[in-house]
Amino acid sequence: MSTTPQLSVQALLWTGHSLKVLDQRLLPEHIHYDEYQDGPGVAAAIRAMQVRGAPAIGIAAAYGVVLSVQQHFPAADWQSRVAADIATLAASRPTAVNLFWALDQLRQLLAENPVEPLSAVTELAINIHQEDLLANQAMGERGADILGDAKAVLTHCNAGALATGGYGTALGVIRSAYQRGKLESIYADETRPWLQGARLTAWELAQDGIPVTLLADSAAAWLMKTGQIDWIIVGADRIAANGDVANKIGTYSLAVLAKYHGVKLMVAAPSSTFDFSLADGSGIEIEQRDSQELLHKIYLDEHSRVTAWNPVFDVTPAALITAIVTERGSVINPGLHGVKSLAL
Repeated sequence: MSTTPQLSVQALLWTGHSLKVLDQRLLPEHIHYDEYQDGPGVAAAIRAMQVRGAPAIGIAAAYGVVLSVQQHFPAADWQSRVAADIATLAASRPTAVNLFWALDQLRQLLAENPVEPLSAVTELAINIHQEDLLANQAMGERGADILGDAKAVLTHCNAGALATGGYGTALGVIRSAYQRGKLESIYADETRPWLQGARLTAWELAQDGIPVTLLADSAAAWLMKTGQIDWIIVGADRIAANGDVANKIGTYSLAVLAKYHGVKLMVAAPSSTFDFSLADGSGIEIEQRDSQELLHKIYLDEHSRVTAWNPVFDVTPAALITAIVTERGSVINPGLHGVKSLAL
């Protein structure tokens, strides 16, 4: 297992009585934390994409429940108030299954009526956070094994320490492979519309002293055509029972391009990202963000005839994926073999 230290700047900092959330919308120009002491505040941070990335969203939600119990216990109606806050947290983002996975764990624990509910939920939330970091390090090593002697990779969006409990999923694989001295070139899509690749991935790798080359999303096809990359490595926000993967918008187009050009595609994600209640990716809800995130301000006038379509995820069929890597194991060619072997 990798012993590489976490980044000096973390997405989430638990103080013991509050949650400090790095506002990733301000990176890389400003490193600023907002401090939250209640569940609805954490939900608002998730909804506004102040914190983003499926594992980090789940971790933040877990701490949001802790803050809710801290705020309401031992009032006579504390359980109903906490339940309301959990519902608010669940409604903050629809696609990342880690959010619901973490909330279900906290909900089940509270249903057992622990003698010290605050201590119990705090311990569970901290465990979720720490276990995510360990899972990232494990899948980083496993993914690096699969990459073997690959010299060049491309990643999309940000699936690093900023999107997780630390180290990262896709970037965890890249970190582990780079430490082995095999990778010579790392490319990162800028990733529209929020530029997570340009603002976050490039910055995060630079913090670790790992060289990275940034490119426009639309340049990826030509990069593949010129034979400059061996693998594409991405994270995931939800994986269906057949191996279909929901990830940042643009992942599906990369997968189609990769298939045509003979480039391999790896998905690195913790086991908490699997949703075995969904037979395939057609059942995954795709979040539609406000059109204002795409439109230039001159088109925001109420009389403007310019609108925008702004899905922030797409679904990549399992048949286009070379490998799915988790902390529990890996599946090569999930379109042929399925992912049942990775079930909890």
